[in-house]
Amino acid sequence: MAKTIAVALLTNAEGAHVGAYLQALAATEACQNVVLGDPDGRWEDDARRVLGGKLTRVYREHHQLLNEESLGMALVTLEAGLAPPVIQLALDANCHVFAEKPACVRTQDFARLTRQADSKHRHLMLALANRSNSEIIAAQRLIRSGEIGTIYGLEMHLVADQTRLTRPAYHRRWFAHKDRAGGGHLIWLGIHWLDLAMFLTETAVTSACGFTANVGGQPIDIEDSAAAALQFANGTLGTMTSGYYLDKGYHTHIKIWGSAGWLRIQTVTEPRLQWVSTTGDQAGQIQNWKASQRQSGYTPFVKAAIEACAQDTAPPISNSDSLRALQTVFGIYESARTGRTVRIG
Repeated sequence: MAKTIAVALLTNAEGAHVGAYLQALAATEACQNVVLGDPDGRWEDDARRVLGGKLTRVYREHHQLLNEESLGMALVTLEAGLAPPVIQLALDANCHVFAEKPACVRTQDFARLTRQADSKHRHLMLALANRSNSEIIAAQRLIRSGEIGTIYGLEMHLVADQTRLTRPAYHRRWFAHKDRAGGGHLIWLGIHWLDLAMFLTETAVTSACGFTANVGGQPIDIEDSAAAALQFANGTLGTMTSGYYLDKGYHTHIKIWGSAGWLRIQTVTEPRLQWVSTTGDQAGQIQNWKASQRQSGYTPFVKAAIEACAQDTAPPISNSDSLRALQTVFGIYESARTGRTVRIG
């Protein structure tokens, strides 16, 4: 019989993506039961509706929950500035931790938590769920197989809507305040693509030169626009554009060139993955990837995280990869602030 664990969901009224996490916990067989830490009482009704009998207890204090429950993993989704102390409590309780990003407003805080997790042989997994998208997994396999050869360079953009930034309700949320969120578009959305660049190429960003701005002029103290030039450990160079520019929806793009071809990923439009190889039976022809059943979103990533904790297997993102994604974001912020190229890590 497959191993199962109890999972704590530690959040509050401002927790992000709680609805998606409830769905993921309900759908994951390796999650035996859920204990909810909900100080404001905001999510209790939703949790009972979605989880049914899988929800065993509800607490109003996170520390009481962690002291009294026997848990395999804690899923922490809190305002970035509030997350580190709760993550530390979970690690102190010997839990693996899955944390909604960015989970800190300073790299040093997450680095300290990573050291603690490493010393206790616990997973500390940042919620960079695009890693589980079917087209991302397929693209990584193509690169690993040598289909496009040695990686030369890449470019990427992740663009969302400016519209959300015009709403007074958004101005009041923690996402719109740098001291509470750590930053703006880059740390909330752009971080996904920075992580994917390293995940796909299996090499880390080592230097960055970046710029940030509030081009839309909304009354927020976060950036709605960021651009960066990146150098990777294997010598690859790349560029990143991260911004709130559209009226609605998303524009997404990752293109990677190699010595034997190229590939392109678009996560919101078809074809989601295309590539050209200069070798093989279809040399020089554009090939389109099609999945019989595409997976995306939080559920497959959360499922993989819980299974890794239950079965003592490799997690969908390592402690070091989680930290490196944050180091890259904050490195770009430092470069933008100082006007200098910044070494990462």
